[in-house]
Amino acid sequence: MYIIAGLGNPGKQYESTRHNIGFISVDYLSAYFKINMNKLKFKAVYGEGTIAGEKVILIKPQTFMNLSGESLREIMSFYKVPASNLIVIYDDVSLDTGRIRIRPKGSAGGHNGIKSIIYQLASENFPRIKLGVGAPPEHWDMADWVTGKFSDEEIKVLSDSVEKLPAAIEEMIKKGPQSAMNRFNSKG
Repeated sequence: MYIIAGLGNPGKQYESTRHNIGFISVDYLSAYFKINMNKLKFKAVYGEGTIAGEKVILIKPQTFMNLSGESLREIMSFYKVPASNLIVIYDDVSLDTGRIRIRPKGSAGGHNGIKSIIYQLASENFPRIKLGVGAPPEHWDMADWVTGKFSDEEIKVLSDSVEKLPAAIEEMIKKGPQSAMNRFNSKG
């Protein structure tokens, strides 16, 4: 079993913001794989289905970004899923908008949602998919940037990246994160 978590913030005011690219990604995956996101438990909205012949749970923690680990710890403990079978999708300001970077494990890199997950799971050993949302322009506050809305141009670029996620997730499940890195990590 795999848990695929998209990070974001709940609430209308955060829809379509840079920090919510994880939620946007899970919404796309749920539509693509026909997984109904109709359950509310573990401080999250989630749905169960199958991807690449494996049972999966798609999840959007509803704890706000900085507490994402609480939700994931609860669901992983309940289903007894190891950290290696958690795939986290989230925004990365150090990557150009639309770039995809898959990693098998690693540090938080300054991302508070990932810090929370690492703290709650007591492990950095979970695969992740970072989606680039670009760095803030000079003199912008980081919090204002990540909670800001995408421009029309950014939406086009990110839509192309999000549409690659079903194949990337299937590759990660079938052949592992390393194979997915070789195939999907954006160049440049």
